[in-house]
Amino acid sequence: IAALLEHGQRIHGGSEVVTCEGEGVRRARFGEVGERAERLAAGLSRLGVRAGDRVGTFCWNAQEHLEAYLAVPSMGAVLHTLNVRLFPEQLTYVINHGEDRIILVDDSLVPILARVARELRTVEHYVVIGSGDPAPLGLHALRYDALLAAEQPGYAWPALDEQAAAAMCYTSGTTGNPKGVVYTHRSTFLHSLAASSGSVFALSDHDRILLIVPMFHANAWGLPYAGWLVGADLLMPGRFLQAEPLCRLIATERPTMSGAVPTIWSDILRHAETHPIDLSSLRLVACGGSAVPRSLIERFQERHGVRIVQAWGMTETSPLAAIAVRPKGRPPEEEMEWRVKTGRVVPGVELRLVDEAGRVLPWDGETAGEIEVRGPWVTAAYYRDDAPEKFDQGWLRTGDVGTVDARGFIQITDRAKDVIKSGGEWISSVELENQLMAHPDVLEAAVVGVPDPRWEERPLACVVLRPGVHATDETIPNLQAFLAARVARWWVPERWSVIDEVPKTSVGKFDKKLLRARYAEGALRVIGPLTPA
Repeated sequence: IAALLEHGQRIHGGSEVVTCEGEGVRRARFGEVGERAERLAAGLSRLGVRAGDRVGTFCWNAQEHLEAYLAVPSMGAVLHTLNVRLFPEQLTYVINHGEDRIILVDDSLVPILARVARELRTVEHYVVIGSGDPAPLGLHALRYDALLAAEQPGYAWPALDEQAAAAMCYTSGTTGNPKGVVYTHRSTFLHSLAASSGSVFALSDHDRILLIVPMFHANAWGLPYAGWLVGADLLMPGRFLQAEPLCRLIATERPTMSGAVPTIWSDILRHAETHPIDLSSLRLVACGGSAVPRSLIERFQERHGVRIVQAWGMTETSPLAAIAVRPKGRPPEEEMEWRVKTGRVVPGVELRLVDEAGRVLPWDGETAGEIEVRGPWVTAAYYRDDAPEKFDQGWLRTGDVGTVDARGFIQITDRAKDVIKSGGEWISSVELENQLMAHPDVLEAAVVGVPDPRWEERPLACVVLRPGVHATDETIPNLQAFLAARVARWWVPERWSVIDEVPKTSVGKFDKKLLRARYAEGALRVIGPLTPA
């Protein structure tokens, strides 16, 4: 990563990092950011950080977080990005399990970190970014700017083994403790080359990348490193992730590329229904983290001319593994049919389908199995956690179930834990959700399997109606009829619940485990069983 840092600093020193501060922005050139990374490394060294030590970041997407991305791995330490949306018990666990010695924290997040500070066994210093009050963290809190001001640029980056640990991120799994994934210098550099390649995001110094996906989640999909490597300007929204400030930032700073989970883009689309917005600068939006509804892709294309492309991966794959771009030889009128697929496996990632007995399945676009992957940026183990059920002789068991066609295009039908087996046949909750969210009255939809005395399991559809739409006696029958015209009739749910909001995990995915628990506890108001007309 030191080579990546020095290349961007020297070759693209004039590219800029723009950080949103609410009504305004602040700017810094790559050359300045690189020098500040050198000062940060010197300051951390003075605090006793040595090769292999973990340095945590509890930060929004901002210039200082990028400086840590560059400095910490380059000095031989390990960058540990901490998810600011974790429950206190999970946050305590990942910091203690990772054995972080130093934590860099945004001043706006100090109160959250302070709640668990007494439980942190290995943290020696907190370095507070910004002018906010550090007092809640106690006597071991330092100021970031003061730490840098005491040092000089020109830090001598050590020669490191390319297989040495560079960064780590814990998964956001909804069962058990989060699991640590370690990225090496080699895996990070190769992932950056892949992400910037023409068959993926085609990044260059002509681009301006709006980094909405959090830098605490799977290295912000690798975009900070890839963007720095090629000299693309990096636009950081900070904590201002609501639709209105994001749209204002897009209109004024003119990004050409961005990436975020579907929830963010749904909020922007809804904002656009009542406010004028300008998204004309965007040539490409990568969307992932959960299945992207076809209706979302189509509405952005039709209403704003924005090309949303679905990408697939996970924390364990750094995260890039597949991207849905129309292959050569197929006509433009098929564009949408390819974009709504999960994605085509990218160069550098090997993929196979296996059945429950571990037999390898054909790529025929019809046979479904669990997806397994391996490659130079795919983890082969968790940090201090054996988890043998997740690995199969060097292959990562992703937990995703789907098909692969002869061209290498994946179509995920479900998570293995979310697949609904009704009367011995499989029902895809993802497909039901996508179809429901295409209905003009539905804002969000989550489908889970619930016990059924006759069929063993049946789907329960939990829907959030759009603002201004109110449930009536005809709402559920209308939704059933809408589905019956689009999926197999026996897939149509008999049980429904109209809810205010679909619960989300810390990275914005639908929390189906929580929905199932609420159903089991009787906490959901369920309509039905209603037999479709």
